[in-house]
Amino acid sequence: MLLTREQLREQVHERKLAPVYVLYGEETYLRDRAAKAITEASFSKDDLRDFNISEFSLSDAENMQRALAAANQFPMMSARRVVRIRDVSVAATQTRDTLKEEHENILAAYLKDPPQTGTVIFIADELNGTRKMTKLLKANAAAVEFSRLDEAGLRSWAEGLFRKAGVAIDPGSVALLASLCGGDVARLENEADKLMTAALPEKAVSPELIETLVQDHSELSNFALTNEINRGNGPAAIKALEKVLSDGAEPLMILGSLAYNFRKLVIVKGMMSRGVERGEIARRMGVRYSDQELYFAAARRAEQASLTHFVKRIAETDLAIKTSKGGPDGPKKQLEMLVSEIASQGRAA
Repeated sequence: MLLTREQLREQVHERKLAPVYVLYGEETYLRDRAAKAITEASFSKDDLRDFNISEFSLSDAENMQRALAAANQFPMMSARRVVRIRDVSVAATQTRDTLKEEHENILAAYLKDPPQTGTVIFIADELNGTRKMTKLLKANAAAVEFSRLDEAGLRSWAEGLFRKAGVAIDPGSVALLASLCGGDVARLENEADKLMTAALPEKAVSPELIETLVQDHSELSNFALTNEINRGNGPAAIKALEKVLSDGAEPLMILGSLAYNFRKLVIVKGMMSRGVERGEIARRMGVRYSDQELYFAAARRAEQASLTHFVKRIAETDLAIKTSKGGPDGPKKQLEMLVSEIASQGRAA
């Protein structure tokens, strides 16, 4: 059963929760907030939460059975038990799946008659709508898609933040803030918090204050490029590259960002293969909260050999640019060829 974000918000507010949720989509910040909100709404004030919340990652295929076994257990001194299942992926090809067809029997059996004392939350990085396992989930769970907010959605979100805090801001200033933050909801909230603090004691945000404190997202567009590559979104990656170049960024600076991104992915991939916990990986690598899902999803999708290959290709492109291969337009062409090659893979590597 498909739900809108508004319908999910209403269920959470009224504490009328479904036994199984599937949260998916590119807007991972709002998706993860929804998972937290469902978890919070599952318990009352006096419930023992620590004994009744479990989390499993499908980066280990055996965890599906463990997760559903935990969901079948009676809660301990609580009305409900919550089981969160992360790193869920049903991709265009089976090689990138973490929710596999071998899981179908146990999953179908659970979904047929889920305990009303449990709340299972599938947190998906990728759900291909044509695949059998995706259809099984969506037909038997409350599925909510978290698409990236457009400009109007960002403005509405920002207005709600300031209204809730009792801080005055006019529509023009809201539009300015939304445009400076691009499509990044997490960054929008962080900048809004910063502005609301700076607006004290008057509790009013002006365009001048925004221009003083908020950095233009175009200056951060090289991060947008690596993020789209990490998402495996080829057309968006090419578009982001064009944006970076049109903003006047130097090709070698962009190449440095790509090199840093892929070196980090190689390390993250290796740590994941050794069973290092997600939180520990994020801490060691300094991955921001808003970027964590992208990095983990990209590292899981990528083959180690592909990551190594692209690190080598970046080095070759660096040499070609520094030796002026291709004439005056050579650096731009070399960079476009590299990003096209990476994007043509349809994934992070």
